[in-house]
Amino acid sequence: MKELPHPLVAAIPLVVLIGLLAVVIALFGSDSLSGGSQVSLLAAMAVCVFISMVFYKEPWKSFEQQIEKTVGGVAIMILILLAVGMLAGAWMISGVVPTLIYYGVQMLSPQFFLLCACVICALVSLLSGSSWTTIATIGVALLGISHALGVSEAIAAGAIISGAYFGDKMSPLSDTTILASSSAGVDIFKHIRYMMLTTMPAFMLTLLIFTALGLGFDADDSIHVHQYTEGLGGKFNISLWTLLVPVLTGVLIVKRVPSLIVLFLSALMAGVMAIILQPHILKEIAGDAELGSVAALTKGLVMTFYGPTNIEMGSAELNELVSTGGMAGMQNTIWLIVCAMCFGAVMVASGMIESITRVVISWVKSRVGLVASTASTGLFLNVATGDQFISIVLTVNMFKNVYEKQGYEPRLVSRTAEDSATVTSVLVPWNTCGLTQSTVLGVATIAYLPYCFFNILSPVMTILVAALGWKIKRKVKE
Repeated sequence: MKELPHPLVAAIPLVVLIGLLAVVIALFGSDSLSGGSQVSLLAAMAVCVFISMVFYKEPWKSFEQQIEKTVGGVAIMILILLAVGMLAGAWMISGVVPTLIYYGVQMLSPQFFLLCACVICALVSLLSGSSWTTIATIGVALLGISHALGVSEAIAAGAIISGAYFGDKMSPLSDTTILASSSAGVDIFKHIRYMMLTTMPAFMLTLLIFTALGLGFDADDSIHVHQYTEGLGGKFNISLWTLLVPVLTGVLIVKRVPSLIVLFLSALMAGVMAIILQPHILKEIAGDAELGSVAALTKGLVMTFYGPTNIEMGSAELNELVSTGGMAGMQNTIWLIVCAMCFGAVMVASGMIESITRVVISWVKSRVGLVASTASTGLFLNVATGDQFISIVLTVNMFKNVYEKQGYEPRLVSRTAEDSATVTSVLVPWNTCGLTQSTVLGVATIAYLPYCFFNILSPVMTILVAALGWKIKRKVKE
């Protein structure tokens, strides 16, 4: 068995990473994802490799193999991100999002927008099993509605993310739910029922907070609403026919078609809708008056899929609302994900992750301490590895034997992992979830973090329930 680095030594790459990220954010601000954060991750990775190879004689081959395994494991995720970029552009240019905003601003009031946004995203995510798909589709439309109603985009993003991650966490179709339950060897429906004891109180409190915040908003939104409906109606062909795209997308989701295929087909359906209902916009995007009609439509659609689109709407606010990034808009996110995965891989290969978590486990002296340590580890791994799935698997695998030795049911460790690793991933700026949602919504992770009440309350609630001992039973020996 190889020698593990001392916990203080193991913490050095993390300290370096956090320090470098702080400097990068101070220097580059919102542009930190354009390269500064990636350099920080690679520098911290280099520190980890240097310490391990020089002082602990860890061979380079072990790092290489772990990087290949880890980065190879996110190949589908990268394709999903590219499909999300396509989808976001196509849903906007086809008129799907403008139509949802057009009618949404007339139906929703500022006072109850946050509550409705959270509940809507929770339901969609519960049915789809995917917070990413929910946020990239209905979440983007709801954020547009928040602009029209004069609601802070940071608070709106918090409501959208809170709802989406509640649904993702509780859905039997969710990858994270399946992963956590299977890693602990627990039936998925027993796992979900057990999660309700911590998840429902956290969600109810979240809804109460958003209701209270909403009731404090100014009721006079008529000017904003008129500006948005007039601007969108004047540029786009607002039609209920565009809603066929989300309806058919919903059918694919209900039929449990894989997420990547759903996103790709939805983007293609939106592309067809754009050709039928918004040909003038596609020609504007193509920007070539000499092209024939078919060629201009084709060029405009392809540009919508792969690159940024800028449509003149008559006001800077509306111009920003309907601008999209396409697949190119996801490049910085993908770049950062690869760097984050490499950092996480070398931290695992070096044994530094294991060294730190062993210290945490050694401090466990009680039921509350065990649950709190598990929740803390889930959050720590989201920070250290930059990946939600890795955090869930490592958290469960590190603690399930401890739970078994102390006589607790395995569903307690699977629930605690979900209450921490699943929901806190979106709160970490360099985590795959935090990166993706901030890119899709166009709201910085640090900006929406204070308003993701469900994600913040979940780990707190799991510790509180452990302290109360509510429905926590010892495993029955057969």
